[in-house]
Amino acid sequence: MKCNKCGCVESKVIDSRLNEEGTSIRRRRECLSCGKRFTTYEVIESVPVLVVKRDGTRQTFDVEKIRRGIIKACEKRPVTAEQVNGAIDRIEKQIYNTLLQEISSKEVGELVMRELKSIDEVAYVRFASVYRDFRDVTTFVEFIGDLERIIKKEDKVGE
Repeated sequence: MKCNKCGCVESKVIDSRLNEEGTSIRRRRECLSCGKRFTTYEVIESVPVLVVKRDGTRQTFDVEKIRRGIIKACEKRPVTAEQVNGAIDRIEKQIYNTLLQEISSKEVGELVMRELKSIDEVAYVRFASVYRDFRDVTTFVEFIGDLERIIKKEDKVGE
């Protein structure tokens, strides 16, 4: 780091601390030439992830959209804020851990549905009804039937 007083690039780290969120490190440094102390921050360089929509357009991944969708699906359900935040954290980690710069909205939707299914089945169905864009009652009933078959199969495996 270049000293802002004398311009020397030689310094030593005196103290390092994580910020409260754990997203950056604050470092106190001392210039080896003039002795001036200064603060630097180290953060992870993030590459934005783009979400490819159904129509082919792209937009920057926004975790707040997922948060709003999950909260809406869980409205008036016995789902805690801790469960919602945990699901959002897991989804976000899965998206960033792919190391891809683009992900389809379909993949994002499937991640959200998987998390909601493990939290609350009603919230899962609510989200699915919007995400899958059910056009009529028949497709909705078919979806519920598929869900019942999956649950029965999981129950048999767990026995």
